[in-house]
Amino acid sequence: MADKAPALTVRRHFARPTEAQVRSLMDAPTGWVVDANGRRGAIDHMIRPLTRATRFVGVAMTVHTRARDNLAPYAAIHFAKPGDVLVVSADDYQEASVAGDIMLGMAKNKGVVALVTDGVVRDIEGLNAVGIPVFARGLTPNSPHKDGPGEIGTPISLGGVVIEAGDVVVGDTDGVVVVRRESLDAVIAALAAVKAKEAAMDAQVRAGAKQPVWLEQAFADLGVRYLD
Repeated sequence: MADKAPALTVRRHFARPTEAQVRSLMDAPTGWVVDANGRRGAIDHMIRPLTRATRFVGVAMTVHTRARDNLAPYAAIHFAKPGDVLVVSADDYQEASVAGDIMLGMAKNKGVVALVTDGVVRDIEGLNAVGIPVFARGLTPNSPHKDGPGEIGTPISLGGVVIEAGDVVVGDTDGVVVVRRESLDAVIAALAAVKAKEAAMDAQVRAGAKQPVWLEQAFADLGVRYLD
């Protein structure tokens, strides 16, 4: 039918961070990235690592798919570049999987480094064998269709965070953090101070500290009301 709407809408070309920018976050724990990012950027904690592999840093390849369908996630592999993270919004649909080990095996072959979805996945033993991190709301053996509609490379909302293609996504056992591409340089610059602060606090703990050095001043500045 000439008037039939296409199954997929694809934004093929979008601004990407440099490899150097992505590498700058490679060894930073997600907690440090959040602190450097204005204490924000983490997605919903219920989207958690399901695979043994958990650590990743990569560029967001955004995907939006309708419930119980994974045409768009499969198609996104075709457009992905090495180092991309498939970030798949299924609008929190959890009655059928959005990905499994076959899809993720193909994605890994293309150079994709992780999958993050607000839906659910299947084939956990196979996913562990594939070896790239998978973050999702859970597992189900229920399978999807492959009809669409879906979108690739357009802005999505996932886990309470708006994500655009080209943002940087960082994951570890604590969760997933999104850094907007336009904020990358500021976050990278702030990471050095975060690292130094964390090292200083670790040293205080090892030295026997029982409270942070700033606490007494906070009492004085902010006030305390004692009840006894």
